[in-house]
Amino acid sequence: MVDLDEHLPAIVAGDLEAFGRWVAGAERPLRNALHRFAAVADIEAVVQEALLRTWQVAARFRPDGEPNGLLRLSLRIAKNLAIDLARRHRADPAALAALAEDPLRYDAPSAPDPFLRRIVLGCRDKLPSQPKQALAQRLSSEGGDPDQVLAKRAKMELNTFLQNITRARRLMAECLRKQGVDLAEELA
Repeated sequence: MVDLDEHLPAIVAGDLEAFGRWVAGAERPLRNALHRFAAVADIEAVVQEALLRTWQVAARFRPDGEPNGLLRLSLRIAKNLAIDLARRHRADPAALAALAEDPLRYDAPSAPDPFLRRIVLGCRDKLPSQPKQALAQRLSSEGGDPDQVLAKRAKMELNTFLQNITRARRLMAECLRKQGVDLAEELA
């Protein structure tokens, strides 16, 4: 089990990249824990607001010695936001009371699978040069740069870059399937 609090000292120091790494590990468990509120609240809005509020209070957060303390705080923030939002939208009081009393549960983040990583890297290495280059640009930017900038770096026209990204994704999916990787299961 991965303890996302390993990023806490850097987050407390104001490191946005450390918080980004924390969010990368915390977002899925946060969304999964809130799925019960989907009928009474806009979960996307709740998740985004909870992450913002978590960043705002992170510098004052003091761990309790248990793993994933900041995630548990974020879950509490998110649950309270979801309840407030549901009340504002006049959700069924009985359903809301049941959700409010139900303790939040989440699947703790797990360590990366080294076998899956090896398969993914092997499939990436088999890509033709242009799709591989486009994918490398996209991955290295970590979502920080628009495709126009990435295309320029790869010395490609934007349309060519996007076609190579599409081709890389298709080829990666085919290769992973041939290696026995169930993408639906891995992305769930």
